[in-house]
Parts: sequence; C-alpha cells; structure tokens
Amino acid sequence: MAVMKRIMAAAAAAALCASMAACGSKNESSSNGGDKKTESGSAGTMRDISSMDLVKEMKLGYNLGNSLDVCNADRDGDGVANETADKVDETLWGNPTVTKEQLEFVKNSGFDSVRIPVTWRDHMNDEYVIDADWMDRVQEVVDYAYDLDMYVIINIHHDGGGDPDFGAWVRNASTDYEGVEAKYVKVWEQICDRFKNYGDKLIFESMNEVGFDDMAEDAAYETLNKLNQKFVDTVRASGGNNDKRHLLIAGYWTDIERTCNEKYKLPSDPADRCIVSVHYYTPWEFCTTTNQHDWGTEAEVSLMKSKVEQLKTTFVDKGIPVIVGEYGTCYGNDEASRVKFCEDFVSFCTEAGIPTYIWDDGGLFLRADMKWQNEDIINGIKKAAGVE
Repeated sequence: MAVMKRIMAAAAAAALCASMAACGSKNESSSNGGDKKTESGSAGTMRDISSMDLVKEMKLGYNLGNSLDVCNADRDGDGVANETADKVDETLWGNPTVTKEQLEFVKNSGFDSVRIPVTWRDHMNDEYVIDADWMDRVQEVVDYAYDLDMYVIINIHHDGGGDPDFGAWVRNASTDYEGVEAKYVKVWEQICDRFKNYGDKLIFESMNEVGFDDMAEDAAYETLNKLNQKFVDTVRASGGNNDKRHLLIAGYWTDIERTCNEKYKLPSDPADRCIVSVHYYTPWEFCTTTNQHDWGTEAEVSLMKSKVEQLKTTFVDKGIPVIVGEYGTCYGNDEASRVKFCEDFVSFCTEAGIPTYIWDDGGLFLRADMKWQNEDIINGIKKAAGVE
C-alpha cells in the first residue's frame, strides 16, 4: 500500500491528503473530564441492540476529512515535511474551522452518519497526555453531530500514518510492540474517559489503515490482531457506557481482500459488539489519482461487485457486521464516471447490508461555500442507499 492517498480538489492546485500521513509531537497537560458531557434524555442511552442491528440503522455516511485529522506531515512522500506548524489546528491543510452549521448542512443533505477522523500525535506530551484544548475541541465537534442525532465515529487516524520520521507511531509496533501498546492504551484511556457517558450513536474505531508489511505475514496479522484486542480490552474496562459501546475494528490495511484473510481475527469481546472496518479505493489510479480518467467498464463494475460480495460472504452472512469507513474518487477525473462509481458502490453495499461513508477532504463538500462540488454524486448515493 502506498504511503499516502491523495484525492485532488478541483479548485486546488495541490492535492489534500486523505490517508496515511504522519505527525509531530509536543504539547502540554491534559484534561480527562469524562463527566463533562452529561446524559440528558436519550443522549446517553445505550440500547439493548446488536451491532448488526445498529449498522442496519445507518443509511448514508460522510467523512469530515482533513480537519481534526490534520498534522505536521510529509504528505507528498518526498521525505520533507509539508507542514511544521508550532501549533497544529484543524485549518492546517486548508479547510475552514469546522462549524455546527457545516454538520447541519451535511445532515440536511441526507447523511445520518459522520466519521470524524482525529489525529492526536501533535497534541500530547512525552508521557502521552493529550492536551486539554485539543480534547475539548474534539468533543465540541463530536457534539455538533451527536446533538443532531447523527451516528458519529471517532478514531486514531494519522497516528497510524506511513512516515514515522514525522511522528506517525502505530506502525512502529512491528519493531517496538510494547512501547506502541503502552502509548496506544494511554491514548485510548483518555478518549474513553472523555466520552464514556455518550450513548450508542457514538462509535469508537481502533485505528486507520494500519498494516505491518515489514514483518512476516503471520507476525504482521498477529500484531494487528493484538492491538485490536488491546483496544477492546481498554474500552471495556473504562467505565460508563463503554462496557457496551459498539466498536469498529480496523481490518488489515482496511483492505477488503487482506481483511477477508483467515489470519485476520476479530477481538474477543464480552459485549459481542464489534464491527469490521474496511475501505474501498479500487482502482487506486481512478480513486486517488488522475492517472485513470474514466471508470465503468463491465469488468470494473464486476470487480467492484465481487469485492462487496466477498465482504458479505466472509462476514455479513456469518452475522458479523461491516462498515466501509471510506470510499471515493479523485477530483479531476470524468464526472459521469465518478457519479457511477459512487452510486454503484453504495448500491452494492446497501444490498449487502453494509453502510458506507464517503471520503471528503474538503473538495466534495466545499465547506466555506456550503455547497457540494457535484450534486449528482450526492443524489446518486442517496438514491442507492434508499434515502429520500
């Protein structure tokens, strides 16, 4: 898998990174504040509902990308950091500050679910204590969507990036498992404490696009499986509603084929509330670059359908729920092809009982202008998902 994927905004000269970046380190003291958000009415309700039934409630998902996940990073893979800001905030990669109105626009457009990628590395000290201001801001943005009664997913995002020289750290588990596990647990303990009183519409995702291809295959899968198990154990021990929270478990690189490998194991979970997380960017040249301008041949559609069917037979048909946490196409490619790709993919997944979250780096939802770059894509995926 490449170090980064870039989805190019039509209005921008440079691509914005959609995945696998890396971040720097510093910062000050933290605030755990797990009681900051108090339960009110149904806000803190954890229903007696299976994860399979929960994902059936999700109709259409959106990614608030390149906002809370931004970091000091080598985004173009040339070995030099593209940003070296002393203080990283959500505008670093060119998007405006996230507002409640933006999330209201997304919901009013037909989306009932939002994935909010979060990168933590630039916001913790050497003891892995998360800066209080950053934790507060993450909670504030979560509340924008949560208070709109949307499903919300938060995660550890570019901390698992591909360039550890600039701060990514999760993939260092291949050479320093104990050290990474200690940091991983510390970070998740703080996230869990802050959000422990939220209801079942808040979902935790273990990590983003992580694999260990510098190891032998058996050891690589074992390392990912161990981290995912540690994630579940940490959440379940953290109190509040977290003993029953629905959890999204990262697949191997979140790649469909490699996650469907028998070596990938879901964690043992006393609550039996785990969901498999995968992404879909096939073909890479069309989805993340302009090297392939068009898409939609019979062979290409058949491949897409077969990938979704593989997820269905491997997991869904066995009672294991799946979420496609990211999919998308590259701006600058043929617009009709982009519409068809997104509509077909959502249609196949909806038929298979798999909710989908379209990736947006700020080029799909033009947040400063409060409009969609291509309304046909939005209308197409709404139709495919059965959203009026």
